[in-house]
Amino acid sequence: MEFSSAILSTILWNVQPEIFTIGGFAPRWYGVLFSSGFFIGYLLMSRMFIREHRPVTDMEPLTLTMIAGTIIGMRLGHCLFYQPDYYLANPLEILQIWKGGYASHGAVIGISVALWLYARNRPKQPFLWIIDRIAIVTALAAILIRTGNFFNHEMIGKVTDVPWAVVFTLRDLLPRHPSQLYEAALYLLTFLLMRFIYNRYDARTPNGLLLGVFFICIFGARFLVEFSKENQVAFENGLPINMGQILSIPLVLLGLFLVWRALAKPVITLPTSTISNQKAAKKVRA
Repeated sequence: MEFSSAILSTILWNVQPEIFTIGGFAPRWYGVLFSSGFFIGYLLMSRMFIREHRPVTDMEPLTLTMIAGTIIGMRLGHCLFYQPDYYLANPLEILQIWKGGYASHGAVIGISVALWLYARNRPKQPFLWIIDRIAIVTALAAILIRTGNFFNHEMIGKVTDVPWAVVFTLRDLLPRHPSQLYEAALYLLTFLLMRFIYNRYDARTPNGLLLGVFFICIFGARFLVEFSKENQVAFENGLPINMGQILSIPLVLLGLFLVWRALAKPVITLPTSTISNQKAAKKVRA
């Protein structure tokens, strides 16, 4: 009887992961939201490039680099962090990305490596400068991804009796924490904070500051929200904290170091127009 009344007082989430189905074509909410992150990120990043007088033509190779780094990193992260025994025994299945299985911590590694390669041949776009700005759009993309997880009935929370509990009907009939929405809300606050900092410094943020804020807020939020989530894989049940929390700790610490260094020893990459004006002024004085 108590279980029945709990069900009646919760939100029944019975939305299907597929938006619609026509023959064999069935676009999913997760895929649309995931790809929207790249599209919106492209627009936002283009505006930052224009504002800081960087060549907008670089947006195409940057976007392709980001897509490759994100997908490869997310996929390998899941395979190696959460199911290494299975995927090392079946390496070809790592390529089957359509079956799902992604990890945000792996995305951090994949994106970092991809942007390092991108920045190597672009001295006017040093690694920390470009990854600071990518961190802003990544925070926005993270909101969409967690919303996609909600539509997919995945990464569900633990059973609870809170008034806003959600029953994910494709999983079971138990009222659970909407942990995906907790994360999405915290990521939204992170995105707004990072945009505020970017505007506050008038696009001249010390290199590494935004990335540090991203690591502290995103993975600090991830660490806390994990307490309301079900573990993703069985081996986590024997751990004091789960794998998502273990992987988040070093990133939060790295974020603290980056913020400290950016504020204590600031290095600022100026817009190219500012550099040109400074050089012209020196010639006039000479």
